[in-house]
Amino acid sequence: MPDSSPRPPRLILASSSPYRRELLGRLRIPFDVIVPAIDETPRAGETPEATALRLAEAKARAVAGGLSADERTLVIGSDQVATYDGRQIGKPGTHEKALAQLQGMRGREVLFHSALCLFDSHSGNAQAVDIVTRVQFRNLSDAALDAYLRAETPYDCAGSAKAEGLGIALLDAIESDDPTALIGLPLIALTRMLLAAGYPLLEAK
Repeated sequence: MPDSSPRPPRLILASSSPYRRELLGRLRIPFDVIVPAIDETPRAGETPEATALRLAEAKARAVAGGLSADERTLVIGSDQVATYDGRQIGKPGTHEKALAQLQGMRGREVLFHSALCLFDSHSGNAQAVDIVTRVQFRNLSDAALDAYLRAETPYDCAGSAKAEGLGIALLDAIESDDPTALIGLPLIALTRMLLAAGYPLLEAK
Protein backbone atom coordinates (compact mmCIF):
# COMPACT_ATOMS: atom_id res chain seq x y z
CA MET A 1 0.00 0.00 0.00
CA PRO A 2 1.49 3.39 -1.01
CA ASP A 3 2.55 5.82 1.72
CA SER A 4 -0.12 8.54 1.97
CA SER A 5 1.65 10.64 4.61
CA PRO A 6 2.21 14.25 3.59
CA ARG A 7 5.58 15.12 2.16
CA PRO A 8 7.70 17.28 4.50
CA PRO A 9 8.50 20.78 3.30
CA ARG A 10 11.72 21.38 1.43
CA LEU A 11 14.53 22.64 3.66
CA ILE A 12 17.17 25.11 2.46
CA LEU A 13 20.22 26.42 4.28
CA ALA A 14 20.87 29.99 3.16
CA SER A 15 24.59 30.06 3.77
CA SER A 16 28.02 29.70 2.20
CA SER A 17 29.50 28.42 5.48
CA PRO A 18 30.87 24.86 5.48
CA TYR A 19 30.57 24.89 9.29
CA ARG A 20 26.81 25.52 9.18
CA ARG A 21 26.44 22.87 6.50
CA GLU A 22 28.23 20.33 8.70
CA LEU A 23 26.14 21.24 11.72
CA LEU A 24 22.83 20.95 9.86
CA GLY A 25 23.97 17.58 8.51
CA ARG A 26 24.02 16.29 12.09
CA LEU A 27 20.20 16.30 12.07
CA ARG A 28 20.18 13.69 9.27
CA ILE A 29 17.43 15.39 7.30
CA PRO A 30 17.55 16.30 3.60
CA PHE A 31 18.40 19.90 2.76
CA ASP A 32 19.72 22.03 -0.06
CA VAL A 33 22.19 24.89 0.15
CA ILE A 34 21.74 28.22 -1.60
CA VAL A 35 24.16 31.09 -1.01
CA PRO A 36 22.29 34.36 -0.39
CA ALA A 37 23.41 37.57 -2.08
CA ILE A 38 23.08 40.32 0.52
CA ASP A 39 25.12 43.19 1.90
CA GLU A 40 26.39 42.10 5.33
CA THR A 41 27.71 45.51 6.37
CA PRO A 42 26.57 46.54 9.88
CA ARG A 43 24.49 49.71 10.01
CA ALA A 44 25.62 52.79 11.90
CA GLY A 45 24.50 52.68 15.52
CA GLU A 46 23.23 49.10 15.22
CA THR A 47 23.74 46.80 18.20
CA PRO A 48 25.49 43.46 17.63
CA GLU A 49 22.25 41.62 18.42
CA ALA A 50 20.29 43.74 15.93
CA THR A 51 22.95 43.22 13.25
CA ALA A 52 22.97 39.45 13.68
CA LEU A 53 19.16 39.15 13.71
CA ARG A 54 18.71 41.45 10.72
CA LEU A 55 21.27 39.59 8.62
CA ALA A 56 19.98 36.13 9.58
CA GLU A 57 16.47 37.07 8.43
CA ALA A 58 17.76 38.91 5.35
CA LYS A 59 19.65 35.80 4.23
CA ALA A 60 16.57 33.61 4.64
CA ARG A 61 14.27 36.07 2.87
CA ALA A 62 16.74 36.63 0.02
CA VAL A 63 16.82 32.91 -0.77
CA ALA A 64 13.07 32.47 -0.28
CA GLY A 65 12.41 35.31 -2.71
CA GLY A 66 13.91 33.30 -5.56
CA LEU A 67 11.91 30.12 -4.97
CA SER A 68 8.82 28.77 -6.69
CA ALA A 69 5.58 29.58 -4.92
CA ASP A 70 4.27 26.07 -5.64
CA GLU A 71 6.33 24.27 -3.01
CA ARG A 72 6.37 24.98 0.72
CA THR A 73 9.95 25.62 1.76
CA LEU A 74 11.58 26.36 5.09
CA VAL A 75 14.68 28.51 4.71
CA ILE A 76 17.33 28.71 7.42
CA GLY A 77 19.31 31.92 7.77
CA SER A 78 22.01 32.48 10.36
CA ASP A 79 24.57 35.12 11.20
CA GLN A 80 27.17 35.57 13.91
CA VAL A 81 28.60 38.75 15.37
CA ALA A 82 31.31 38.82 18.03
CA THR A 83 31.76 41.82 20.29
CA TYR A 84 33.81 43.12 23.19
CA ASP A 85 34.21 46.60 24.67
CA GLY A 86 31.33 47.75 22.47
CA ARG A 87 33.07 46.93 19.19
CA GLN A 88 31.91 44.38 16.63
CA ILE A 89 34.33 41.75 15.34
CA GLY A 90 33.86 40.22 11.92
CA LYS A 91 35.73 37.62 9.88
CA PRO A 92 39.39 38.67 9.69
CA GLY A 93 40.17 37.41 6.20
CA THR A 94 43.96 37.66 6.67
CA HIS A 95 46.59 36.45 9.12
CA GLU A 96 47.47 39.98 10.17
CA LYS A 97 43.88 40.95 10.95
CA ALA A 98 43.28 37.65 12.77
CA LEU A 99 46.34 38.20 14.95
CA ALA A 100 45.16 41.72 15.78
CA GLN A 101 41.74 40.32 16.77
CA LEU A 102 43.22 37.69 19.07
CA GLN A 103 45.60 40.22 20.62
CA GLY A 104 42.65 42.48 21.39
CA MET A 105 40.57 39.67 22.89
CA ARG A 106 43.16 37.92 25.05
CA GLY A 107 42.32 37.99 28.72
CA ARG A 108 38.84 39.35 27.93
CA GLU A 109 35.26 38.13 27.81
CA VAL A 110 33.85 38.18 24.28
CA LEU A 111 30.16 37.85 23.46
CA PHE A 112 29.18 35.89 20.36
CA HIS A 113 25.70 36.66 19.02
CA SER A 114 24.53 33.69 16.91
CA ALA A 115 21.25 34.70 15.30
CA LEU A 116 18.94 32.21 13.63
CA CYS A 117 15.90 32.67 11.40
CA LEU A 118 13.55 30.03 10.00
CA PHE A 119 11.42 31.49 7.21
CA ASP A 120 8.30 29.71 5.92
CA SER A 121 7.83 30.49 2.22
CA HIS A 122 4.07 29.73 2.29
CA SER A 123 2.96 31.57 5.41
CA GLY A 124 5.64 34.25 5.37
CA ASN A 125 6.22 33.54 9.04
CA ALA A 126 9.74 34.18 10.31
CA GLN A 127 10.88 32.65 13.59
CA ALA A 128 14.01 34.39 14.86
CA VAL A 129 16.21 34.22 17.93
CA ASP A 130 19.62 35.43 19.08
CA ILE A 131 21.68 32.99 21.13
CA VAL A 132 24.43 34.64 23.17
CA THR A 133 27.60 32.75 24.03
CA ARG A 134 30.04 34.21 26.56
CA VAL A 135 33.64 33.25 25.88
CA GLN A 136 36.58 33.99 28.16
CA PHE A 137 39.87 34.13 26.24
CA ARG A 138 43.16 33.16 27.83
CA ASN A 139 45.94 35.72 28.14
CA LEU A 140 48.40 34.13 25.72
CA SER A 141 51.60 35.47 24.17
CA ASP A 142 51.87 36.83 20.65
CA ALA A 143 53.97 33.79 19.73
CA ALA A 144 51.26 31.40 20.94
CA LEU A 145 48.55 33.27 19.06
CA ASP A 146 50.63 33.35 15.89
CA ALA A 147 51.35 29.62 16.16
CA TYR A 148 47.65 28.88 16.56
CA LEU A 149 46.70 30.91 13.49
CA ARG A 150 49.33 29.20 11.34
CA ALA A 151 48.13 25.79 12.52
CA GLU A 152 44.40 26.29 11.93
CA THR A 153 44.08 29.35 9.62
CA PRO A 154 40.63 30.39 10.94
CA TYR A 155 40.44 33.47 8.74
CA ASP A 156 36.81 32.85 7.79
CA CYS A 157 35.63 32.74 11.42
CA ALA A 158 34.33 35.71 13.41
CA GLY A 159 36.72 36.04 16.33
CA SER A 160 39.55 34.13 14.60
CA ALA A 161 39.19 30.95 16.65
CA LYS A 162 37.59 27.58 15.92
CA ALA A 163 36.23 26.36 19.25
CA GLU A 164 35.48 22.98 17.68
CA GLY A 165 39.18 22.55 16.86
CA LEU A 166 42.53 23.71 18.21
CA GLY A 167 40.98 27.10 19.00
CA ILE A 168 39.63 25.60 22.22
CA ALA A 169 43.17 26.01 23.59
CA LEU A 170 42.71 29.79 23.43
CA LEU A 171 39.71 29.71 25.74
CA ASP A 172 39.27 29.58 29.50
CA ALA A 173 35.48 29.18 29.57
CA ILE A 174 32.38 29.01 27.37
CA GLU A 175 28.89 29.78 28.67
CA SER A 176 25.86 29.19 26.45
CA ASP A 177 22.40 27.60 26.37
CA ASP A 178 23.23 25.99 23.02
CA PRO A 179 26.67 24.35 22.55
CA THR A 180 26.46 24.50 18.75
CA ALA A 181 25.75 28.25 18.67
CA LEU A 182 29.41 29.21 18.91
CA ILE A 183 30.26 27.06 15.88
CA GLY A 184 27.68 28.98 13.85
CA LEU A 185 24.28 27.27 13.86
CA PRO A 186 22.29 26.88 17.13
CA LEU A 187 20.83 23.40 16.67
CA ILE A 188 18.75 23.37 19.86
CA ALA A 189 16.98 26.54 18.74
CA LEU A 190 16.71 25.28 15.16
CA THR A 191 15.10 21.97 16.12
CA ARG A 192 12.64 23.88 18.30
CA MET A 193 11.73 26.07 15.31
CA LEU A 194 11.41 23.14 12.92
CA LEU A 195 9.05 21.32 15.27
CA ALA A 196 6.99 24.50 15.73
CA ALA A 197 6.75 24.76 11.92
CA GLY A 198 5.40 21.20 11.75
CA TYR A 199 8.51 19.65 10.24
CA PRO A 200 8.60 15.89 11.00
CA LEU A 201 12.10 16.06 12.44
CA LEU A 202 12.26 12.56 13.90
CA GLU A 203 9.53 10.92 11.83
CA ALA A 204 11.33 11.72 8.57
CA LYS A 205 14.06 9.12 9.08
